[in-house]
Amino acid sequence: MRKPELASAIAERADLSKDKASQVLNVILDEITGSVAKGQDVSLIGFGSFTVRERAARTGKNPQTGQPLTIPASKTVAFKPGKALKDAVTK
Repeated sequence: MRKPELASAIAERADLSKDKASQVLNVILDEITGSVAKGQDVSLIGFGSFTVRERAARTGKNPQTGQPLTIPASKTVAFKPGKALKDAVTK
């Protein structure tokens, strides 16, 4: 399912217009993105949690030349599914 399809499903279930459902979906995604960008965790009970994780600098290998190279430290977003989501997937 892609974003437009999700917005259509929200519109149908919440009795909203597709445009309004798309706006709501965009606001939700913007708020999650903004919070995670600030380093805040976002927890949606039953669905899951978005967190920022730090990756330490490490040594890798250039696949073309085989030469070692240093991969700098970075931040990434992690998602941990909630119990209700895990249960729904395993059914």
